[in-house]
Formats: sequence, structure tokens, C-alpha cells
Amino acid sequence: MVKLQIFDVEHGACALLTDDNGARMMIDCGHNATTGWKPGTYLKQQNVSSIEMLAITNYDEDHVSGANDLFDIINVQWLFRNTSVTSSTIKRLKSEDGMGAGIERLVKTIDTTFSGGGTLLGQPAWPQFTGMKYQLFNNDYPTFDDENNLSMIVFLKCHGIGVMFTGDLERAGCKELLKNDAFRKALSETNVFVAPHHGREPACCEEAIQYLSNVYYVVISDKGYQYDTQKTIPFYRRIAKKGGPFRNEKIRHVLTTRSDGEITFDFHQGSWGPTRLEVTKPQRVWI
Repeated sequence: MVKLQIFDVEHGACALLTDDNGARMMIDCGHNATTGWKPGTYLKQQNVSSIEMLAITNYDEDHVSGANDLFDIINVQWLFRNTSVTSSTIKRLKSEDGMGAGIERLVKTIDTTFSGGGTLLGQPAWPQFTGMKYQLFNNDYPTFDDENNLSMIVFLKCHGIGVMFTGDLERAGCKELLKNDAFRKALSETNVFVAPHHGREPACCEEAIQYLSNVYYVVISDKGYQYDTQKTIPFYRRIAKKGGPFRNEKIRHVLTTRSDGEITFDFHQGSWGPTRLEVTKPQRVWI
């Protein structure tokens, strides 16, 4: 079984995939300032001391606000990111609005530990996953010079089911990536779509909808409405045309950490679905 956990980190991003063989991929490392939840502390509580891969989709603080906690506690073997953006470029991009502690730690770690998709410190061999495959897509700097459109898209096949994480990609960056045949194919194979930019309107790309034809669930990682541009549920309802069971509901299309808290999916050979979170006798619903 491949397990996907999308954590409630408010207006941020953090998810964890645990493969059949126990290998782990974390996507972003935000934290929850209200509850105090942090990714490294959580993993330690689960008796996890090392993860095979950390993928950073966006160079904004809310995607890496738990970086100090993670890197201090957990051995991160591999770092995947948009490598067209150097650490010095990240510093320049963040100079206008200030560099948060998470971005500062990420830059330091890039400079002292990681090089591109690998490492400088003789970490283990390339991470091997048995139940999932992944593809990475991004626009290059300086074709784009803003953090959002330099987001790295992570597309996963978990026992054949497509899951896509889109960072904070906005329309212009999405339209550029749509020129890529492989990206369009990945969109067409996506069954769980994690909405870009926390569901905000500047990331709603009409041109992508025709390719997103097999989506059961759209997941939005956000907290209470902060911006008018967050009110995009009708747009994402158009994408999640199929829908499916969720917890005690027969069918849902759009899930949000704001309303649903942590969202978990299990992927088996031949069946998959969101995990029911119930106090007594946990059950699973399958699609």
C-alpha cells in the first residue's frame, strides 16, 4: 500500500507519501502555527528518523516554514527542487519581501549540503520506490522570474493512480508548461489534483481543464478565507467531475484542509480511496 497524507498546515503546504517498501517522500515542509504541528517533530513521533526524498514545490515561506524542525531532527537523503533557480537567485527573489526562517534554512542547506537533485555528502543511492513513480516539471529561470511560476510540479503514479502537486503555479506558468507533451499527458492521467496556490484565483488556468478529464478529487491546502481570490470552489468543482466517497459522505469533489483537516489516501493494487477518519473501527472506502 502507498499512503498519502496531506497535512493541515493552514495556508501552507506539506504532504507525506509512504511507499510499499517503507521509503518516504515529503512534498514541502510547511507547519501549522496555530496547533504547533511541525513536520520533523511529527516524523520523530512516528519513530521515523530518515526520509528518502524531500521535494520543494515553491520558494515561498509557507512551503518551507518547518524546514528548521525537519532538517534538525530528520536525515533528509535527497532534495528535489527547481534547480534552474540558484540559492543566490532565491535570495534575490526574497529580497523584496524579506526572507523567512524556512527559506533561509533551505538556502543554507542548498549551499552546504545539496547539489541539484543529489547530495554532496555521499548519501545513499538514488531512492527506490516500489509502489509509485514520479515525474517533475518546472519552468526555468530566467524565462520566469517570480517564485510562483517557477514552482516545481510533482506528478506521482501510486499503483497506477495519478496524483499531482502543483506548488503555487499561476496561469502564465501553467500555459507555458502546457506546451510540454509530457505535462499534458500527466494532467490527463491525474485522479487527485492538489490545487495550485492554495486554490487562489490567479492560479485557475482554463486552458488546463480540457486535459484534466479524469479527476475524482481536488484538494486545496488552505485555512480560513484570507483573500477574495480563494473563493474558487465552483472552478475546481468543474475539474473534479467524477467525485467519490469521502469519510461518511457518499460523494465529494473538492476537499480542503480548512474544512476537512488532514486528508489521507490509500493506494492498493486495483483499489484506492480516501481513508475514513473515525474514532471507532477505522474503515476505508475504495474507488
